Amino acid sequence: MSSDTTIRIPVRLQTLAATAMLLEKLERLPRSASADQYQQLVAQLHRLLDDAEGDPALEGLLERLPALSELHENRHYEQAGLCRSRLEDAIEAEQQARSLIERMRAR
Repeated sequence: MSSDTTIRIPVRLQTLAATAMLLEKLERLPRSASADQYQQLVAQLHRLLDDAEGDPALEGLLERLPALSELHENRHYEQAGLCRSRLEDAIEAEQQARSLIERMRAR
C-alpha cells in the first residue's frame, strides 16, 4: 500500500481495513506472530469479509491490500479460480500444482 495514497473507507468497513492492514504487516514481517495468532487474525478476517460481501466499497480495499485480496480470492477459488491474481502467477501456480499431482501419482 502506497504511503502517499489516501482512500476513503466507509465506517462500516473500517474494522475490516484495520484488521487487513495488520495482516499486511504480518505478511511483510514473518515470525512476528505465532501460528495461533495468525490463524485467529485470518479467522477474524473471514468473519469480516462475510459481513462485507457485496459491499461496493470492498473492491477498493481489495485493490490496495494484497494479502486481503489473496484471502478473498482463496475464499472464492472454487467458483472463480485465481481471478484477482496476475495471469502469469495463476498459470505458474497451476503448473506447479499439476507437477506436484503428477509426482504424487507416480509414487
